[in-house]
Amino acid sequence: MIVEFTIATLCVLMTAAFVASVKAVIERDLIKAVIFSALQSVAYALIFGILMAPDILYAYVAVSLCLYPVLLIYAIWKTYRFEGDKQ
Repeated sequence: MIVEFTIATLCVLMTAAFVASVKAVIERDLIKAVIFSALQSVAYALIFGILMAPDILYAYVAVSLCLYPVLLIYAIWKTYRFEGDKQ
């Protein structure tokens, strides 16, 4: 019973990560793309937690959920928000 629930949860999280990744690639608004990328990172962090990989989880949370989105949002703030935007 527990194994089936774990596998089902992993399947749902992997599907959510895949959908968020695809949405991040096709999104023209770069801030929304960063948000979708962060959602994908949350799904992967939950997957690492379920798979009981705390060392990878801590490194992934520090880089992918904190540092990476902040740097991307700062870079977008310094340039254009929309892809192909010219002022």
